Amino acid sequence: MTSRNNDKDRGEGEGADAQKTDSCPICKKPSLAAYEPFCSKRCADVDLHRWFSGGYGIPATEEDDSAGEEG
Repeated sequence: MTSRNNDKDRGEGEGADAQKTDSCPICKKPSLAAYEPFCSKRCADVDLHRWFSGGYGIPATEEDDSAGEEG
């Protein structure tokens, strides 16, 4: 019996990216292409929760509005 997609059987094509060498930013396990850059849906959800709950933030500097105003 022959496979319909021989490229995946040989580790070439799209199937070759199933396991990435980068590590998951949450648990440090190897990441998977399906959840990149995470290793699982659980780690992706943990990261999303951290964004929603304010665990992560983007640093910003506030400028003084009165410095640019005249008179």
